[in-house]
Amino acid sequence: MKNRALTLAFLILGVLCCLCDCSDQKTEKETERYILESERQWAESVGTGDTSAIERILADDFIGVDPKGPLYTKQQMIDETRDAPKYFVSNRLNDVKVRFYGNTAIAQGSETWEKRSGERGCFVWTDTWLQRNGRWQIVAAEDLIAPEKSD
Repeated sequence: MKNRALTLAFLILGVLCCLCDCSDQKTEKETERYILESERQWAESVGTGDTSAIERILADDFIGVDPKGPLYTKQQMIDETRDAPKYFVSNRLNDVKVRFYGNTAIAQGSETWEKRSGERGCFVWTDTWLQRNGRWQIVAAEDLIAPEKSD
């Protein structure tokens, strides 16, 4: 009788562990979709001047590294995004790879942009996402200008 009860307890424990693991995987997939959509919105904001995504996804203590080297804050990014349509026609997200490390996610990707002057180019970047107080936000970013891929 004790063996049967012990076996049943292990079976129940195993099922519960699987449910918890599946729940974590679902949460990670949902978070990945959220990050991908947020990165797309940030990229497109360069052409539209809409700062709502930036205000939501950048943490208050965010620090970014501009392609030319200087650091920038969340407020500086908001201000520059409002003015960006004066210079940019469009900015499109090309691809993003997201990797998770507990409550941290690293998103690496690229964007293709076009300026009003006709100049075209490509940003490549790394964004560090952190889950704090139940929210995923970017705490650090580094951007580079890369040569556009030839066809």
